[in-house]
Amino acid sequence: MAECHPVGFQWVMEAKARGATIVHVDPRFTRTSALADVHVPLRAGSDIAFLGGLINHVLRTGAYFRDYVVAYTNAPVILCEDFRDTEDLDGVFSGLDAAEGTYDKSSWQYAGMDVQAASGERDQQYHRRVSEAAGGETHGSGGPALGGKEPELDETLTHPRCVFQVLKRHYARYTPERVEEICGVPKELFQQVCELVTAHSGRERTTAFAYAVGWTQHTVGVQYIRAASVLQSLLGNIGRPGGGILALRGHASIQGSTDIPTLFNLLPGYIPMPHAHKQQDLDAFVRGEAPERGYWGNMRSYVVSLLKAYWGEAATLGNDFCFDHLPRLTGSHSTYETVRAQLDGVCRGYFLLGENPAVGSANAKMQRLGMAALDWLVVRDFSLIESATWWRDGPEIESGELRTEDIGTEVFFLPAAAHTEKDGSFTNTQRMLQWHHQAVDPPGDARSDLWFTYHLGLRIRARLAGSTDPMDRPVTDLTWDYPTHGRYAEPSAEAVLAEINGTDATGAPLSSYEQLADDGSTSCGCWIYCGVRADGVNQAARRRPGQEQSWVAPEWGWAWPANRRVLYNRASADPEGRPWSARKALVWWDADSGRWTGHDVPDFAAGKAPGHRPPRDATGPDALSGTDAFIMQADGRAWLYAPAGLTDGPLPTHYEPQESPFTNPLHGRQRNPVRHLLPPHPDDRYHPSGTEPGAGVFPYVATTYRLTEHHTAGGMSRWQPYLAELQPEFFCEVSPELAAERNLRHTGWATIVAARGVIEARVLITDRMAPLTVQGRVLHQVGLPYHWGPNGYSVGDAANELTHLVLDPNTHIQEAKAITCDIVPGRRPRGPAAVELVRSYRRRAGIDAGTGREV
Repeated sequence: MAECHPVGFQWVMEAKARGATIVHVDPRFTRTSALADVHVPLRAGSDIAFLGGLINHVLRTGAYFRDYVVAYTNAPVILCEDFRDTEDLDGVFSGLDAAEGTYDKSSWQYAGMDVQAASGERDQQYHRRVSEAAGGETHGSGGPALGGKEPELDETLTHPRCVFQVLKRHYARYTPERVEEICGVPKELFQQVCELVTAHSGRERTTAFAYAVGWTQHTVGVQYIRAASVLQSLLGNIGRPGGGILALRGHASIQGSTDIPTLFNLLPGYIPMPHAHKQQDLDAFVRGEAPERGYWGNMRSYVVSLLKAYWGEAATLGNDFCFDHLPRLTGSHSTYETVRAQLDGVCRGYFLLGENPAVGSANAKMQRLGMAALDWLVVRDFSLIESATWWRDGPEIESGELRTEDIGTEVFFLPAAAHTEKDGSFTNTQRMLQWHHQAVDPPGDARSDLWFTYHLGLRIRARLAGSTDPMDRPVTDLTWDYPTHGRYAEPSAEAVLAEINGTDATGAPLSSYEQLADDGSTSCGCWIYCGVRADGVNQAARRRPGQEQSWVAPEWGWAWPANRRVLYNRASADPEGRPWSARKALVWWDADSGRWTGHDVPDFAAGKAPGHRPPRDATGPDALSGTDAFIMQADGRAWLYAPAGLTDGPLPTHYEPQESPFTNPLHGRQRNPVRHLLPPHPDDRYHPSGTEPGAGVFPYVATTYRLTEHHTAGGMSRWQPYLAELQPEFFCEVSPELAAERNLRHTGWATIVAARGVIEARVLITDRMAPLTVQGRVLHQVGLPYHWGPNGYSVGDAANELTHLVLDPNTHIQEAKAITCDIVPGRRPRGPAAVELVRSYRRRAGIDAGTGREV
């Protein structure tokens, strides 16, 4: 965190100054480690085993917060009789279709219920939910109340099929000895972490987990975060001050880019993008995707208000509010499927706005080959990044695999404005929107993304003016009337924020998502952001100093939803509405006023008393009881066990990374059986693992990471002379022991090889990359910062030449944090010789199209 999020790390240091204990778990000893109380080096790709060991410790020692667990989690819920765990089926869950590499999740459900997820892969149950609900003459116009029943509970937590007992069996083998065997963490050090975490959790204390891409870029990355949520829920650390799980976000508004998404499978506010189902109208979409209980039960209001924001007066009840104008998914359309679509001639044109896949995305060679197959490519950035110049100076030009004169891609480079040159907002780690004001005009032809998108839209709409083709209606019907200002006719970012916030039928700004209606009378571009312009005031622009307000600081920026700073904070009070402890009080029930009150905005219906029990026929938020603290969940509970929403299992379980020097000691399944494998391609081959023949050709683990002095793929930093001077060359971190083993010299050169490519790096010999003992033998890990490429002041090979395209099946993110490799002294070969070196390694390892693809 100190390395990648130095500004945010100041608050960690402030907490430490007040007595907090800081534990840093990372393969490398970093700037964070240097300031932590405890550093825990572990093997890259083994975090679920580590977290599973913590969960086992909590369950085995009884350190869980029992009252919280019984009241607010699904620990007491009884599961379907058909469910089988990885402990029963040697590493897989019930419902696996090995031929397809998918799960049928029906056996994962609660007993006698069909529970819809609050997020994730909600569409996985669409056909069953819609087909069973379609018979209006049988069930009434709304269909059967799927999921509307109360789950069967055992609050003694002793029923063999209750979640609590399933959890205990699932993690029973995650012992300190297993953690040491899998992770390389000595059991004494692991036991110290167990004691610290449990001692700082409970009624009087809370523990927080902070993670970044080190937890996400794995074939089981979502399950890493799920494992942390299981642990935090058991300890009572969710919804309480000082607790939670913090997804660290960079300054480039990564959180905002998922809230108002750049993701292919989401609409704003985490509404799922419709799939290409037959005869899917708005009602069927809502019926198939929305739970009947909880705030997602109001999905129709969120969707209709969004459609009104998109299409305004054109969106009416008579045309389903232009629901058919939305595009439809036909499968995964992630960035990596798009690369394959480029190579297959399906994707003919491509926009790159603030991305540099030629060096910054996994398997950079595949990215460049895909771009070489396009008709046109538009690149918008501050500098001539590698994604704008690969056609003349990329590695494939040097190797002879591509010739500039044979590349048909027409590349347009358009300079982009920096954040200081435009108005707008960032959304950071704590879901807080902060407004920034333009300081100067952008130089020359540089323009903001907002300017580019708006004026491109104007030109497209002008070309389509008068068209009678129904295919053009989604564009011609769009609301596209933003005011502009200045000599460049810059669209008003404030007007965009106003559209996102939403208005009522009179055009007045809304102040809460609870005002949204499903009849077309409200408009809102993102329901979770509704209220950011309450009373017509830009709440994100507030800057009241901390000493002038409460410790929650509600008037510094604006946090979604409703400016509450801690999600699910109803769980900070006990079932009767009293704070679990005075020192950790956040919100509570005020019986005299008949309302929830406290330091934060209550994440609960303000007037719903703790003893409230809803009518049996209630739906949406009205169906939640006074103790259903997790208001987005259909059952109102935190999910220790996920009966829906995930593609790869209801419980996190340890699998080895796609490439690993070790076998999985827990189960017969080596890898995640439903990891996302793209079709075979000659330039995306995988390594053998464990005891498979040829695995020894790539004996080391490489992990990529960030530096403080550079940013992402380098487009914002390698062109800055001061930053280039601080970190002038691409390097690799190796231990003194590995350096001796491979005859590597400090500041000399090393060549690092994988089945996808070969790179060279300066050698940094350091104790920060400590060897680990894993499964009884020494493991060496190689650290590779990923900021480099051949352009700019500070140049070097790209670490992503080595990475592959095997993805997490939930988010379709790449596994860049744990691959295997070889490292040898000296500089890499050039030209065709570099290609031949990679091929020679493949031959030695016996790699073919089927290697590493076993389910």
